[in-house]
Amino acid sequence: MDELERRIAVAAGESPADTVLRGGRVFDLITGEMTGGDVAIADGVIAGVGAPYQGAEVIDVAGAVLVPGFIDTHLHIESSMVTPHEFDRCVTPRGVTTAICDPHEIANVAGLDGIRYFLEASAQTVMDIRVQLSSCVPSTEMETSGARLDAADLAPLKDHDRVIGLAEFMNYPGVIHRDPAAMDKLRAFAGRHIDGHAPLLSGTGLNAYIAAGIRTEHEATTAEEALEKLRKGMRVLIREGSVSKDLHALAPILTERTSPYIALCTDDRNPLDIAEHGHLDYMIRTLIALGVPVLAAYRAASLSAAEAFGLRDRGLIAPGRRADIVVLDDLEDCRARMVLAAGRVADAAAFAARPGIAPVARDSVRAPRVGAEDIIAATPSGGPGGTPMPVIGIEPGKIITHWLAETTPVTGPDPARDLARIAVIERHGRNGNIAGGYVRGFGMARGAIASTVAHDHHNIVVVGADAADMAAAANRLGEIEGGFAVAAGGHVTSELALPVAGLMSLEPFETVEARLRELRAAARDLGVTLDEPFLQLAFLALPVIPHLKITDRGLVDVDAFALLATAPPAPPGA
Repeated sequence: MDELERRIAVAAGESPADTVLRGGRVFDLITGEMTGGDVAIADGVIAGVGAPYQGAEVIDVAGAVLVPGFIDTHLHIESSMVTPHEFDRCVTPRGVTTAICDPHEIANVAGLDGIRYFLEASAQTVMDIRVQLSSCVPSTEMETSGARLDAADLAPLKDHDRVIGLAEFMNYPGVIHRDPAAMDKLRAFAGRHIDGHAPLLSGTGLNAYIAAGIRTEHEATTAEEALEKLRKGMRVLIREGSVSKDLHALAPILTERTSPYIALCTDDRNPLDIAEHGHLDYMIRTLIALGVPVLAAYRAASLSAAEAFGLRDRGLIAPGRRADIVVLDDLEDCRARMVLAAGRVADAAAFAARPGIAPVARDSVRAPRVGAEDIIAATPSGGPGGTPMPVIGIEPGKIITHWLAETTPVTGPDPARDLARIAVIERHGRNGNIAGGYVRGFGMARGAIASTVAHDHHNIVVVGADAADMAAAANRLGEIEGGFAVAAGGHVTSELALPVAGLMSLEPFETVEARLRELRAAARDLGVTLDEPFLQLAFLALPVIPHLKITDRGLVDVDAFALLATAPPAPPGA
């Protein structure tokens, strides 16, 4: 018999299954009922449920509840700071059996080579990694990236069996104003899934964006914004990352009525947050604790996600569906006892059996060495009698920033006013740009922190209370092939090397978690008050999220989608 005939025979009870789960109850995401009976699996697919079955392997799940595997509908695996294989080992045991990733972080550094790296890895992981082709490399024309991908570059990959469609279309002004390059990409992927990215967009602008064929979106930060998008036919992806934390604000919109049109995503979540809180499992139990109906939370985590992205073979524990199953002791607590991905138990043996792939984009940090004088020279100054100094204002737990206007003299960092210097240094070896400004919200009293994780261009971004420490931290990143660094007193006090494109470690996720703890402690020693200072820093360089950001070309007025005119440089020695 071929696989189809065998599956039917197993379902009919005529042939033994590969695996039978016995003694548990299945949570039906259609009716909300609990059903009993065995679950029979053949060739990675659920053959039968609710009847007695025989199998080569029988797994006792007595007393447990079985739910479909969780689907993260939008994330950048690079932001976990580990390779796809390590990400798989980190989150699959927590119930995530499908991840829909946009590799635009590595694509902005290495172009198509970065996307092909993820496609190759996706064929080896225990979880099912699906890829959305990166739509905005670079995200705007107001930054210097390591690569550029046009519609003609992406089109040859759109029929790859791991590709779903076009990833988050961040250049929403380009869509609304019909930029030719944006139109080329939308036409190339017409009729396929196109993911959205339109923070604070509403009214006729939102109408225009959705009319372009964009169907899902994860940037809503208020219930009002999310509801408008739902009413206009978008499926809303509730996000809870390491920095972008929208779950509490959006929980009230997730009901049994709306749950077919809402899914969950993490976007950017690092191993430290995963270790301390969890991944989609954390989102599910938090939503339930906030009063969201249990059925709505689990639907959003699997069935609704599968349907939103055209993955019709999963999302239910039912005959003919992929055998992605999470075994739980309790629905409300949502902590996996066991996970099966395509019928295979996600255990140490399964992870050890995966082949490996060679890393790409090594030695990608080609930034000029800088001194304190370079940092100072790149930073504008301002004061009474002139134009107020623009200051980037951080909102903890959000990637949206505020445009603050400082009218008192600004000639350097001022911890008393919570003013730190920020600089972006081009690191792809294209032009050596350095741009500077000021930021409020770190609470930094001394020293500096720096990163090559700087969305989405991934140049070096550094913030500090001392220009010499900023230079020391930035220069160290060039020596370790990228990553994070903390400096104080003229030398580096903590670091994490991310040699794969300056974004990912080659170490196990447990090692990365430990280093992140050390980095967080070193940052707090400088006075930093943010829970996640490094990813918060990374998003200050993303010029498609309102309102004021900075790239290697200068400060960006995101609302106007334009670079600001550069103010005169600060006086020497400031």
